[in-house]
Amino acid sequence: MTELDFARIFQALPSPFMILDRELCYVAANPAYEAVVGTPFAQLQGQNLFSLFPNEGEAGVRLRQSFERVLATGEPDTLAYINYPITEADGTVTNRYWTAVHVPLTGPDGTVQHVMQNTVDVTELVRMREATTLPYGSISAATRLIERTRETEASSAEFRRLFQQAPAFVAVLSGPNHVFTFTSDSYTKLIGGRDVIGQTVAQALPEVIDQGFIEVLDKVYREGHVHAAEGARVMLENEPGRPAEETFLDFSYNPIRDGAGNITGVFVQGMDRTESVRAVRRQRLMIDELNHRVKNTLATVQSIASQTLRNTSDFAQARRALEARIMALSNAHTMLSDRHWRDAEVGNLVHQELSAFGDEQVDYGGPTLMVNAKTTVALALVLHEMAANAARHGALSVPEGNLSVKWRRDGEGQLVVDWVERNGPTPTEPVRQGFGARLLRMVVTGELGGGLDLNYDQDGLRAQVLIPAAAYAEQEARFD
Repeated sequence: MTELDFARIFQALPSPFMILDRELCYVAANPAYEAVVGTPFAQLQGQNLFSLFPNEGEAGVRLRQSFERVLATGEPDTLAYINYPITEADGTVTNRYWTAVHVPLTGPDGTVQHVMQNTVDVTELVRMREATTLPYGSISAATRLIERTRETEASSAEFRRLFQQAPAFVAVLSGPNHVFTFTSDSYTKLIGGRDVIGQTVAQALPEVIDQGFIEVLDKVYREGHVHAAEGARVMLENEPGRPAEETFLDFSYNPIRDGAGNITGVFVQGMDRTESVRAVRRQRLMIDELNHRVKNTLATVQSIASQTLRNTSDFAQARRALEARIMALSNAHTMLSDRHWRDAEVGNLVHQELSAFGDEQVDYGGPTLMVNAKTTVALALVLHEMAANAARHGALSVPEGNLSVKWRRDGEGQLVVDWVERNGPTPTEPVRQGFGARLLRMVVTGELGGGLDLNYDQDGLRAQVLIPAAAYAEQEARFD
């Protein structure tokens, strides 16, 4: 809604509303409030409430204390029953009874800047209660009392509706056993749609009995102190027919007092913080995982650099090999970063390493299989090393050579990558194992716990890489 819409709603509410600043001076009042106090807003604006309507008695003290509590704590406060005389326009003083709810209004910085009051005139209800001890009057008088009572109830219902639809959850508990007498829509949603009106907390929410919340309610009811908590963990049955789930709440328990100052119940309010708490947890896990991956990657780079440069006489070639290997790691990390370090698809990894070669030389394909972050980095190194070897010495070193790369899942759930070179130079098994071959063994068998089979056939190199199901099945399950 626009600001103008809210202003119209404020003016149209049949229940009396007014707003005070921190000095308890009027800044707004709706027509219903003007009618109650018999004073137009032009005469109220900027004036101190207690200067216009002085009351040095108990009611005035309680009213001032309620405003001060809201300004100091930022929490709503309710005066269930207060006797406060009103001076009419003709100067006569009328003794009236009220129920008042005071709500904090915060500014952009989150501090309380104003207090909004909603009052309900319950004078006729009080008089009706007093009348029950006296002989009944005329039928017409009783009828007038009933009509006025209905008007009062309708006015109170409007404010109740505002609470009902509030985004923060609200509940009212009455008596020492904490019986539900009101729940907002958001509170009902929080507890899985259960109808709890008329039940005690223990009856309505049996899952919280052993979580300490009833003991806290007992203390608030007994001692009158406000209890507040942030991000409190509670197990709640927040979906019908399902077991209790971990929920995180910001909430407060506020004592409700009657006209004599006695505690009659507890006002519950709060916000469901479950999603934000889980988001913080996920972020922390991601940061921890990223730190772990960075350390592992740095160790891998250090090992690659050490092995590449060891016992080499061609430092230019060694530098190019080192740069290419680090670039393969970088590309794998970029792919993982794009997917928030969850997983990568095998086909994308193969394409990334072989895209420099034409379709007439390279053929690759297989099912969509997701591998986790650890396997992504390791497999990228393996594919890069084999592609580099094929480009220098194997099938991709001559125009007529070709390469086939296929991947699949075998009967044991392992990832199988078949690498087959054809029509290139006849391969020979090296007498001394170079760093490339050692790197392949180190990554496949050492880091991934898999298997590597290299065959130097007359027609070309054939290799098979086996990666255990544990290296990718857990991540892939989300995509099945």
